[in-house]
Amino acid sequence: QLQLVESGGGLVQPGGSLRLSCEASGFTLDYYTVGWFRQAPGKEREGVSCISLNSGVTNFANSVKGRFTVSRDNAKNTVYLEMNSLKAEDTAVYYCAARSGYVCYAGGNEYDYWGQGTQVTVSS
Repeated sequence: QLQLVESGGGLVQPGGSLRLSCEASGFTLDYYTVGWFRQAPGKEREGVSCISLNSGVTNFANSVKGRFTVSRDNAKNTVYLEMNSLKAEDTAVYYCAARSGYVCYAGGNEYDYWGQGTQVTVSS
């Protein structure tokens, strides 16, 4: 069964940090570009960041530049999203998604596999 599983979400105070993980099972992430998306209550899904299969990084959301870092460890079949200086407006369910090919797309329809999401809540 091909699936992505996110983990690492939780409750954190403003200014804090979290590291989200996206682990693939049933397929090898080496051949996939992986995007991170988020959806806050009452809002549309938003592309956050992406790492291509050759480790090129694209940040879709200006609001996370300088604070969020995406990386991959192909040996662990896992992609990470390191989130620092978290703000209340970062509160959302975060999803990872994978697509074959080199290109990062901000649109979620371009991705083939999705995780179930992990909740990130930034609150004091």
